[in-house]
Amino acid sequence: MARLYLINGPNLNLLGRREPEIYGSTTFEQFFEGLQQRFPEVELHYFQSNHEGELLDHLHAIGFSADGIILNAGAYTHTSVALHDALKAISSPTVEVHISAIHKREAFRHKSLIAPACVGMISGLGLEGYALAIQYFLNQLQS
Repeated sequence: MARLYLINGPNLNLLGRREPEIYGSTTFEQFFEGLQQRFPEVELHYFQSNHEGELLDHLHAIGFSADGIILNAGAYTHTSVALHDALKAISSPTVEVHISAIHKREAFRHKSLIAPACVGMISGLGLEGYALAIQYFLNQLQS
């Protein structure tokens, strides 16, 4: 059974309430339950933190045993060299996910510091981007 970890960064604990016109009205916990039902063949784990150090510690803890990591680093995407370095240091492949289309937003959101350390990026497809990342990992594990 594939073991995948979904990690969300700062302010993503507010999904369902935060800017619903951008992020929707579903909480991540509600969406995660749906993912677990949709992908029963996958052992899914979820972690969220507003603190960069906690995200780093979690990546270090899982980054050599996970079959894949799906990371929405939130604002740290655009600022954190430390997250980039952590992703480069671990062996588990990571897909970067963004709910909104970052290239259609403010200019400071156009650059991802973590993208070079990830196998790919999904941006602008809403919460469905997480499901697409799961499917990507399932396809990779089957080939």
